[in-house]
Amino acid sequence: MTDQTASLASFTSEAATKKLRKRHRAERRFQMYGIAAILFALAFLVFLFASIFSQGWTAFLQTSIKLPVDFSQEVINPSGNPDAEDEIFQANYVKLAREALYKQLGVDPNDRKARRAANELLSRGVDVQLRDMVLRDPSIIGTTEDVWLLASDNADALMKGSIDRETPSERRQVSDEQIAWIDQLVDAGNMKKRFNTGLFVNGASSNPETAGLGVALIGSFFMMLTVVLLAVPLGVCAALYLEEYAPKGKIADTIEVNINNLAAVPSIVFGLLGLAVFINFFGLPRSASLVGGLVLTLMTLPTIIITTRAAIRAVPPSIREAALGVGASKMQLIGHHVLPLSLPGILTGTIIGLVQALGETAPLLMIGMVAFVVDYPTTPLEPATGLPVQIYMWASSAERGFVERTAGATMVLLAFLIVMNSLAVYLRNRFERKW
Repeated sequence: MTDQTASLASFTSEAATKKLRKRHRAERRFQMYGIAAILFALAFLVFLFASIFSQGWTAFLQTSIKLPVDFSQEVINPSGNPDAEDEIFQANYVKLAREALYKQLGVDPNDRKARRAANELLSRGVDVQLRDMVLRDPSIIGTTEDVWLLASDNADALMKGSIDRETPSERRQVSDEQIAWIDQLVDAGNMKKRFNTGLFVNGASSNPETAGLGVALIGSFFMMLTVVLLAVPLGVCAALYLEEYAPKGKIADTIEVNINNLAAVPSIVFGLLGLAVFINFFGLPRSASLVGGLVLTLMTLPTIIITTRAAIRAVPPSIREAALGVGASKMQLIGHHVLPLSLPGILTGTIIGLVQALGETAPLLMIGMVAFVVDYPTTPLEPATGLPVQIYMWASSAERGFVERTAGATMVLLAFLIVMNSLAVYLRNRFERKW
């Protein structure tokens, strides 16, 4: 009997050891699956960022040509009246730029073919550059100034390596003669790639080299300002009422379920709502930043309410009981204890909601924020566009120069999102308390 007991114990111990080893192997496999999933996601993330950066970093550089431009008074202001702004505004600045280019390259002004080829080296936006210079400082009329003028899209692409010099001339957008001129200008130090400030200050343009994010940045600022001023106080107040004042019952449960459902509604539905209510019913102007801000406010409210309620609920009941025990009123309890202690969670949820709103495109398309806006909007009621919409518009353009503009604008948007998410993490770590 003793031998049977010992044999049974040995068998049981061996079986338990096998099961334990099997469980440990399963745990190791599960850990490996988790690590593989993380590495797989990181690989895609690295690929995404590498793809965007490889295409977009060149958007922050723009090729320019240094030319001695003669601001001839006969062309700009033939009447001699410095107050004749219409005359100065409508002057033929393209002629001044082209004459300076012919002189720099040694092109015969009577050779029509050579002139046409030389003209293709300059951007079609040089007239705006020169006109703005004269309007800012009319004293340059009648003088000759060295001016860095934007090169054309094809010349810029050649300088950045997007056009292969080895491609046969019949299939290349830049002729051999133009390449020789470009090399001549580069060797003389009169053609180089410079930081592209126009990417951040220019408005919409049909020319890639003169297109910028200026209007989109201002439009996004107005929209985010509207969201902050409306969604944050409304969301926090609604969460406070539902968590601290609303009687528990079917009505409160129904409201909570609907708020959770609204957080999962596709953003384009909010765009349809904004189109029907704010534009068609209230008559607010299409493409206005205010309408975009109102639509994004509706979309962001559920997120802020849910995160604020979670932050308020995380405050320990002992804090409430202690405050009420020393005679604090309900308002004092909320203002002096609940809100300050739940502030990290509220700030985090608010910033996450703003980040989500900043990256939305579909609702803005529905309310018409795809307008071709050149001038800066000065109020939220003027036509504007947003960063995501500008990226969408550039991505749908056929010109090669807009490819790098699209990636560059995506990098700018990602920078904003990373900064805002980092701010949310910092604020949470800075003010969070452990209980």
